[in-house]
Amino acid sequence: MDLLGALRTHRLVAIVRGDDAEAALTTVLTLAEEGIALIEVSLSGRDALKVIAGARAALGPDAPLGAGTVLNADDARAAHEAGADFIVTPALSDGITVAKDLGLPVLAGVMTPTDILAALRLGAEALKIFPAEQAGGPSYLRALRGPFPDLPFVPVGGVDASAAREYLAQGAAAVGVGSPLVGDAADGGSQDALRTRAREFLDIAGARQEERR
Repeated sequence: MDLLGALRTHRLVAIVRGDDAEAALTTVLTLAEEGIALIEVSLSGRDALKVIAGARAALGPDAPLGAGTVLNADDARAAHEAGADFIVTPALSDGITVAKDLGLPVLAGVMTPTDILAALRLGAEALKIFPAEQAGGPSYLRALRGPFPDLPFVPVGGVDASAAREYLAQGAAAVGVGSPLVGDAADGGSQDALRTRAREFLDIAGARQEERR
């Protein structure tokens, strides 16, 4: 999978984390139906590996499907076995190395410039600024792009619709969006409301693509 190309094309990663595995799987499929191409299932959700396996079976072999909150090597192996084809981490760990050995591209969690250089040495395809809101929001991304103007940053954490617009305007490769997009859908909440939110975030990412042409 060309993770970097997909991030730069679609500019949006939906993050699904829920306490109801059936609802979480339905949420993944709803997001896919609405046209969100990059979906990450967090391993911190209930029965997340089963959700990933179910989503892979339903979406087929070619749909991008990520595993998030990968903390270590065992998580990376389990995610790969379940059917994930990219890995997202909150920090730097041996999970990155194992994922790379398994042929899985990695969106690695970083906060500091030191983290960024370490993630690049480990082979990360893209850099997840996490938690982005607490790190300083769009102004922090702007500061990082001073010494690292060409690196693919993906802010995650507290990214609502307004922040998503600003991050993309500041040059983020993509944004990762959890609860502002998913809401309570992965816990059994309204899938219709999820569809409305999905369309809003797709409009934000799509509008930015049009501006860049």
